Amino acid sequence: MIRYIKGTLEMIEEDAVVLDNHGIGYRILVSGALMDRLPGLGGEMKIYTYMNVREDAMQLFGFESMDELEMFCQLITVSGIGPKAGLSILGTLSADDIRFAVLADDAATIAKAPGIGAKTAKKLIVELKDKIAAKETVDAVLEKAAERGGTQDTAPVAKASAEAVEALAALGYSAAEALKAVKQIENADELTTEELLKQALKLM
Repeated sequence: MIRYIKGTLEMIEEDAVVLDNHGIGYRILVSGALMDRLPGLGGEMKIYTYMNVREDAMQLFGFESMDELEMFCQLITVSGIGPKAGLSILGTLSADDIRFAVLADDAATIAKAPGIGAKTAKKLIVELKDKIAAKETVDAVLEKAAERGGTQDTAPVAKASAEAVEALAALGYSAAEALKAVKQIENADELTTEELLKQALKLM
């Protein structure tokens, strides 16, 4: 019903913000990660929203991007994961982190989110695996790394890891196998694409 709200940040609560839009204050539940990136009070911001309607309440959940909102909508299709649990996961992991974890069968990474146990993490992987496209996930990471242009410390890391996975897939390995191998490499953030590829091949 409400895709996004653009307005002035009027209040910051423990787990929510209030945005003023033309004199109406919208209370929006947000993740801790988004809380850390808020502008100061009085600042302008745009939050993508999901409206959750229950018998006893109507709540808005907010996200920084459409990508996060779309991932949230996928997360809450998993049995046992409600809107608050979905928000908790996205407060700990980025949308790309979640996709990579699902494709790599990495339940331990997903279970890092508060309130998400190993059993729920494994269920999430099973239920989302067919909904997440491996090639699009790798391409998205490469595109985001290119957009950052190496200006952030994480850009070369994301690009090298994604390129290594892409190279392994080109060699005939499944995306899940490739992702799992790359994630097992120690100090991966310090290695080049070629170094990652060589070490990953030893694990295949």
